[in-house]
Amino acid sequence: MDLFSAAGEQAARKQMPLAARIRPQTIHEVVGQDHILGRGKLLRRAIETDQLGSLIFYGPPGTGKTTLAMVISNATQAQFVKINAVTSGVAELRQVVKEAEDRLKYHQKGTIVFIDEIHRFNKSQQDALLPSVEEGKIVLIGATTENPYFSVNSALLSRSRIFRLEPLTSADILIILQRALADQENGLGRFHVSITQEALTHFSEAARGDVRQALNGLELAVLSTQPAEDGCRHIDLNSAEESIQEKAIVYDKTGDQHYDVISAFIKSMRGSDPDAALHYLARMLQAGEDPRFIMRRILILAAEDVGLADPQALMVAASAAQAFEQVGMPEGRIILADAVVYMACAPKSNSAYTGIDAALEDVRKGKYGQVPLHLRDTHYPGAAGSGHGKQYKYPHDFSGHWVLQTYLPEEMKDVQYFKPCMTGQDQGVRRPPKKDDPI
Repeated sequence: MDLFSAAGEQAARKQMPLAARIRPQTIHEVVGQDHILGRGKLLRRAIETDQLGSLIFYGPPGTGKTTLAMVISNATQAQFVKINAVTSGVAELRQVVKEAEDRLKYHQKGTIVFIDEIHRFNKSQQDALLPSVEEGKIVLIGATTENPYFSVNSALLSRSRIFRLEPLTSADILIILQRALADQENGLGRFHVSITQEALTHFSEAARGDVRQALNGLELAVLSTQPAEDGCRHIDLNSAEESIQEKAIVYDKTGDQHYDVISAFIKSMRGSDPDAALHYLARMLQAGEDPRFIMRRILILAAEDVGLADPQALMVAASAAQAFEQVGMPEGRIILADAVVYMACAPKSNSAYTGIDAALEDVRKGKYGQVPLHLRDTHYPGAAGSGHGKQYKYPHDFSGHWVLQTYLPEEMKDVQYFKPCMTGQDQGVRRPPKKDDPI
């Protein structure tokens, strides 16, 4: 590298965002993700010994997926090739694969191919990688913000280890911010920043696990603040609040966040926690989730989880669904909240749900037997001669409009699908005795 190219590279680096400039170069500089990078963990051992197989890094933005790939590029003896799935096509992939095959054949040197946003590759693009991955001609590292089990071909997944990166803690982000402020070469050290602890804490907490968001906010605060008479750029809480605006909710209506949040929403109502249920309702509404999808989940929960403990719950949910159609958003949020709080606070019983599922399971297995003769249809010629309806007892002819007789097939006379729960109104629901029960 000559003097001019070195100067050009340095100038280009200064134009990079702070998060890119201070990106860790070695595994020892990485902060957080101890569940996969802690001492003795598999991924750390594989990076340190340069013994990598194909990997998929999966997690929210700003958690270090690309950083890990760059750390690997610095540690490996293999050729490292970076591809962005947004701008690359099958032709480029095939060229990369061809060069990797030649490199291995003629120079006995392996190739690591890092594909950022691999979920954006379609099936044919992902299929183009499969033979080379399977034959060991390339090592694939994919990064994705979406659940790879939904967005990456199962054939590639089966040949890769999947590592989920979690949002960084506020303490982790605080360490990274302090490093950025102290770094004279690539960070903000040359600006002589004086920042309050409250401002630093706000940056670390408002980013909600996304270190890139925190660093972008800190850099904006520093660059937009003029030096005071003492030569320092003073950053207080007010400056921090202005520089890191409300973070957009991480929520993909077709991806992992969609399933995670709706799952937490349902489980919070089932678990009788109205505060948590309202929290997840708010997250979905703020992110633009279809309110009708939310309403359908409330209807299902009213039948499945509240059930006979409070039969009124299903009526409340159905009425809320109808009312929402009439009102719409934004006022419809109140109708949804009414239904959510009612479901969360209602007593719970899944007796009808477990009963029908148990009955369906028996039927699927062929356990159903013959309909008893006295219950069979009598409204066609020849039915009576076959014994249909004979000895049937019409319940309304008896005291209390009930009479003891067998309804289940003979082979299943002892089966009990409905088992009332001892909560709410379900306590008052009783299965009448069967023919052979002691009275």
